[in-house]
Amino acid sequence: MHRQLALTVLLVVLGAGVVHAVWNAITKGVEDRLVVLAWIGLMSSVLGAAGLVVTGTPPTTALWFVLGSTVIHVVYNYALMNAYRLGAFNQMYPVARGTSPLVVAIGAALFANEHPSGIALAGVVVLGAGLMSLALSGGRVDRSELPALGTALVTGLAIAAYSLVDGLGVRHTHDPYSYTALLFLAQGPIFVLVGLARRRPAEWVANGIAWRGLLAGSLSVVAYGAVIWAQLRAPLAEVSALRETGVISAAVIGALLFKEGFGMRRVASAAIVACGIILIAV
Repeated sequence: MHRQLALTVLLVVLGAGVVHAVWNAITKGVEDRLVVLAWIGLMSSVLGAAGLVVTGTPPTTALWFVLGSTVIHVVYNYALMNAYRLGAFNQMYPVARGTSPLVVAIGAALFANEHPSGIALAGVVVLGAGLMSLALSGGRVDRSELPALGTALVTGLAIAAYSLVDGLGVRHTHDPYSYTALLFLAQGPIFVLVGLARRRPAEWVANGIAWRGLLAGSLSVVAYGAVIWAQLRAPLAEVSALRETGVISAAVIGALLFKEGFGMRRVASAAIVACGIILIAV
């Protein structure tokens, strides 16, 4: 049965979407994304370890979910970095984020026995359509863009997969704080080790990349920790859909920072996204 989203949960998830867009924009703006990903991993490790000191370890049932989510997150992060290397930020981000809500809705019905009301499901569909229209608002897709779009779609499927795994995991443990801390502690060192293996020490600190990576890592922990907290309190499909409204922030960031253009098509797409949010939240 559909559960209305409390105002607090709604605002937290919408805020998480904005923060997520910001840290993604930071990584897009760095030329060596492997190094910035390593710095993100370092910050994730530190914050995850500090969090476990405060919260204690989660129940043992969390371990398998964390392990599965860690593997998916590794695939996600490297697919995301490749998508940003191949395509424009305000196109790749909406494709990646817009792919996941409907997949999460199907997975939540199969694995979490969640069946949203007709209005909420319509909201997920409308919101997903708005997200994808943002991605395609520049006009017809050129053949040269297909590799970038394919990578973004893989990223979107990875997003859906880890959203489902973590949603189920936090519901098994009933503790979003220790679960989030363990998750970031588990995945962070992987990116650090890859960075150490493939980049020289001097490359880790060139052009202010260190502070950008640390900032992005801090924001990523806050953004996804908020989502995991919300997944314990609201339907997975609705949390996933609302989180992806960060694509509106991404479109604005892309226009202002990366000079990628906005235009009336993007305004119309943003209006469709807003309609989806209203349908989900009523």
